[in-house]
Amino acid sequence: MRSTASALLGRAIRLFRESSGLSQERLADLAGITYQYLSAVENGKENFTVGVLESIARALGITLDLLVEQAYTSSSPVPVVDKRNFVHGAALPPELRVEHIEAALNETQRVIRLINASLVRDSGRPLPAYIQRNSFSGIVSNVLTDAFSRLSPYKHNHDQKFPDLVCKNAQGVTVAGLEVKCTIQTGKGGESHNGHSGWHVVACFSVDDQFGDVRFIHVMLAELVGHGQPDPDWKYVRSTVNPDTGSQRTETYSTTPSGIAKLRHGTVYLDPALEIRRWRTPACVPAPPHSPFQPRRTHR
Repeated sequence: MRSTASALLGRAIRLFRESSGLSQERLADLAGITYQYLSAVENGKENFTVGVLESIARALGITLDLLVEQAYTSSSPVPVVDKRNFVHGAALPPELRVEHIEAALNETQRVIRLINASLVRDSGRPLPAYIQRNSFSGIVSNVLTDAFSRLSPYKHNHDQKFPDLVCKNAQGVTVAGLEVKCTIQTGKGGESHNGHSGWHVVACFSVDDQFGDVRFIHVMLAELVGHGQPDPDWKYVRSTVNPDTGSQRTETYSTTPSGIAKLRHGTVYLDPALEIRRWRTPACVPAPPHSPFQPRRTHR
């Protein structure tokens, strides 16, 4: 294991050792490793196994869980979204507020951190090291959907049909739905396996491949017109076979120029570090006053 996670764990070992009044020579002797090896571990310059971490933790008189927790919490706080990056005036689905979105985004980042901390503790590698990026995006989508269900009026649709989430009134009647999609591909519109009408949220995030954290950088919300309706915001993308791998793409729908424009103009969160000036937003949908994609205007 040699990564950002290694550096954080090495720093945590050094902090525990110094607070215990142990020299590197004494800790190395207690852990059954050489002084030179421990020095390299503390400086993040040496590979090590989970077994080595367990030996060091025992020598320090702590659990491996506590060592990993210390490494992840004191050295690198859990990412949180910046309140200043929310776009005021963006249209939202009924009963959904910016506070709900903020809470769901932060909860998703926290849960992904917990997953990665557990994996690093047991195997030395975070989740992105195990799976392809599109599969990782699917996991983030599921976690965000669950966070919305727990922290907003939009709850899981137990029919397991479109949409992912529904909001019901006091009489139990559905007043709106919300389909959730997460992606690492900024600058694009949306993709769906159904292309139905309704509210859609597309949450774009960056990911630290070594550390495993996700950080949301762009969130779009829009009510889109379904495939087959007049002036649809979705178009059907046929299933194709990759000539190099032989794998077949799942049948999907992607947003039309009008769908892309609606999503971008529905931006509710935007990290100012994200360069959007070069994105060509279709002119088929007028830009509302709050949109960061207004002509000749940049966010903040």
